[in-house]
Amino acid sequence: MAKAKPAPKKEQGPKAPGTRSEAPPRMLLTYRETIVPQLTKEFDYGNVMQVPRLDKVVVNVGIGEAKDNDKALDAAVGDVVTITGQKPALIKARKSVAAFKLRAGQTVGIKTTLRGRRMWYFLDKLLNVALPRIRDFRGVNPRSFDGNGNYSMGLTEQLVFPEIDPDKVTFTQGMDITFVTSTRNDDEARELLRGFGMPFREETK
Repeated sequence: MAKAKPAPKKEQGPKAPGTRSEAPPRMLLTYRETIVPQLTKEFDYGNVMQVPRLDKVVVNVGIGEAKDNDKALDAAVGDVVTITGQKPALIKARKSVAAFKLRAGQTVGIKTTLRGRRMWYFLDKLLNVALPRIRDFRGVNPRSFDGNGNYSMGLTEQLVFPEIDPDKVTFTQGMDITFVTSTRNDDEARELLRGFGMPFREETK
C-alpha cells in the first residue's frame, strides 16, 4: 500500500505587528540595557524590582470652544488617534456650570492612556521627533512633578507631530501629557525620564 505524501509546509508570511517575535521597542531596550544599571548604581537598589519604571503615559486634550462644534471634536479625536494609534475616551461634564455655558453630559475633553508598545513608541516619537520640532525650544520644566513621581508637560499644538498634515488642520489643539512611574519619589522619577532623554531645562541659580 502506497504511503500518503506529507502535507506541504505552509509558507510563513510576515509577522503581524504586535506579535511576540517582533523586536522590542527601542525605548524599552534603552530602559533594560542602560537605565536600569544606571539607576541601580546611583540609588544603590538591592533588587532590580526596586528600579523605577514607566507604567503608562496619559494624553489629555481639552476641547474648549470645540465642545459646541462636532467637526472640531471629530478633528481632535482624529488627531489623537493619528498621533497615539489609539482611540481616546470622551470626558463628559458631571454637572452644569452656567457661567461657562456648560451642560451636564457635554464633552469637555478627550483622554487616552498608553501602555506597552504604544507607550514606548509614543515616548520615542515625542522625545526624538516632536519636541525638537518646537521653535526656540529650551527644554521642559524640571519642576512639573506632582510629589508622587509623576511628571506632566504641555504642548501648545498638535502640529509638532510629523503625522499631522498642517494643510488639513482646521483647529489647533494643545495637549497635556502625564508620565506615570512606579516610584513615588520625584528625584528617582526625574532620573528615570532623564535616562530616556527627557530634555529638562537647566535651572539658573
